[in-house]
Amino acid sequence: MYIWFIRGLFVLFGVVLGYYTKSSYGVIVGFAISTMLVSLEYFFKRSVFKDLLACLIGLIIGLTVASLVIYISSTIGIKNSVFVTGTSLILSYIGMMTVYRRRDELNIPLIAPYKAQSNLPQYNSRSKNCKILDTSVLIDGRIADICQTGFIEGTLLVPRFILRELQYIADSTNGLRRNKGRRGFKVLDMMQNSPDIDMQITEEDFPDIEDVDAKIIHLAKEQSAKVITNDFNLNKVAELQGVTVLNINELADSVKPMVLPGEAMSVRVIREGKESNQGVAYLDDGTMVIVEEGKKYVGQSIQVVVTTVLQTNAGRMIFTRKKGDEMENGEYEDIRNHSRGWQRSKNGQRY
Repeated sequence: MYIWFIRGLFVLFGVVLGYYTKSSYGVIVGFAISTMLVSLEYFFKRSVFKDLLACLIGLIIGLTVASLVIYISSTIGIKNSVFVTGTSLILSYIGMMTVYRRRDELNIPLIAPYKAQSNLPQYNSRSKNCKILDTSVLIDGRIADICQTGFIEGTLLVPRFILRELQYIADSTNGLRRNKGRRGFKVLDMMQNSPDIDMQITEEDFPDIEDVDAKIIHLAKEQSAKVITNDFNLNKVAELQGVTVLNINELADSVKPMVLPGEAMSVRVIREGKESNQGVAYLDDGTMVIVEEGKKYVGQSIQVVVTTVLQTNAGRMIFTRKKGDEMENGEYEDIRNHSRGWQRSKNGQRY
């Protein structure tokens, strides 16, 4: 990445500067000091490069200050080549890093961060109770309705790298991916125009981190924010690293109506199941309903009685029988024993 190119140029600059000091150890001293400064910046940085021009402006300012210090020192008799080299390196590097890291606050037009076509308010670091939106929830779209109801409070934070990923999806040659990306932007626009939703955008980025999920987690740690996502993998990785995650799918599962064994309902069998003679139907909320001996009812609406309700990581499954076919003694069979998807070990536990 270009960040390492800039660091390499700085080390080379230190070597060249050391060479022109005419000292026997000038090159070695220049290389050692520049390498040490780059190493310190790399291991103790709070932010990373965003723009080459910001670094150049900072470098010019640093060298200007260094020239003044060297000139003043020379008037009082300090003309040591090592002092001159060290002062130039240290002040130029400090100037470059200071301007670069504070470029958003300085608001210099030439180094202002790129603004995509978005009217989202810029992120204020003083915002409290922040929640970072992942690409998956923007594409999903339910987050807009949830926020409208007032169940989610605080500031919704949209990182610029999430917008870039959404733009990449919207520009895809694949029609389905392209539509998903465009839907994500429509959801953003809807939330932006809602007076009940506080949504801000942040330019905070981490070029040294390539994975978007890792960037989200890193940003959440820095801002002490929660992450809103539908991504199962991001959910688990974030929780392992101590980041609080709000999963829309888990929320949807938790608010589904309770269904108890023995309860009757009307369903439309739409296809065959994986097991022999099974039929498959769906409730309005997307819950899968397995109808035992329901293969012959495909395409028909029938009354069924619930026998078993299973909750899995993938969601909820309801096992039923056609009304009138349930067991005469009123007891409902645990049909999980008859499903290859729910094998049991010798001790009777599911695995």
